[in-house]
Amino acid sequence: MNAEITPSIPTQSTNMRLIKWALRIYFMLAVVILLPLLSARLVMTPLFLQFEYHRPDFPEDTYGFTLEDRLNIAPYALEYLLNDADISYLGDLTFPDSPRQLFNANELRHMEDVKIVTRWAFWILTIGGIGSLALIGILWRNGELRKSIRAGIFSGAIFTISLIFAIVIAVIVAWDTFFTLFHTLLFESGTWQFLYSDTLIRLFPEKFWFDASLTIGIMTTIFALILLAITWHYGNIGIWIKVIFRRPTS
Repeated sequence: MNAEITPSIPTQSTNMRLIKWALRIYFMLAVVILLPLLSARLVMTPLFLQFEYHRPDFPEDTYGFTLEDRLNIAPYALEYLLNDADISYLGDLTFPDSPRQLFNANELRHMEDVKIVTRWAFWILTIGGIGSLALIGILWRNGELRKSIRAGIFSGAIFTISLIFAIVIAVIVAWDTFFTLFHTLLFESGTWQFLYSDTLIRLFPEKFWFDASLTIGIMTTIFALILLAITWHYGNIGIWIKVIFRRPTS
């Protein structure tokens, strides 16, 4: 009589390896995705507007906006992206010295598109951030899972720094290509290009976006270095480095 062959059942150790692998991948991706989004959110503040507009090398508006005009108008565009108002929030604005609409139809359509992208990005940031902190809080007491979390964060920090370094080089060396590619990936063709006389360009010339990109890159790198230092100090890698370079006792 032939012996019955039973299907193999995954062992507990196999399941644990899969969990640790999944945690490592998750936290690596979380660092790579969430750090730039966090930096972008911190840049989207009135403080950054103040910083940019007061820079001595920031281009003046040849069509008539003064520094005060920019500081008064630009926060409306920023607030629209962060609040729950519809496009009339911007559509009802008029020029300081004229009843003419401040933003034309193409600009308003683009701002609606930008708001959609912004909302998705910050939803990912919020849910991803809360979810990551919750996982850490729940799993941190387990030594093996804690090591996987640390390894994932460490790998994510290394990858983020490498990625930001490459992007910053691209921004500096080929800004026009980078700027065009970024908008092509996020927005429909022909909806994000404007005249120099349009309000969006007068408020936010390319210099503004160049500086914003570099600032996001710098802030993301700083955050990644902080995570790298924490995981290096408390993780296995730091322990092994200490063992390797420990002075022999006499």
